[in-house]
Amino acid sequence: MIAETPKPPYYAVIFTSVRTPGDQGYSAMSEEMVSSVQDQPGFLGFETARNDIGITVSYWKDLESIRTWKAHERHTVARNTGREKWYEKFRVRICLVEREYSWEK
Repeated sequence: MIAETPKPPYYAVIFTSVRTPGDQGYSAMSEEMVSSVQDQPGFLGFETARNDIGITVSYWKDLESIRTWKAHERHTVARNTGREKWYEKFRVRICLVEREYSWEK
């Protein structure tokens, strides 16, 4: 999925992960997180892909908005459950996007 991204500057949170076998409630929580994050102040959109590794990039107005989402009660439950059940490993990168360009046929 390729989403329309906001005009720079904005922040991108890049979450990459390797899953454990089985669903173990992952799909339901993923749907809940997609629904919940869209109501968060400062949230601008996201893109995601999953194959050998999962990649989710979310877009944010500022660092404070990212901190607020990280502290969100259900996101904290999802993060902790991910560590316990769903992920072999994950990495989070927070980046300031100052410029972007694209091409489309």
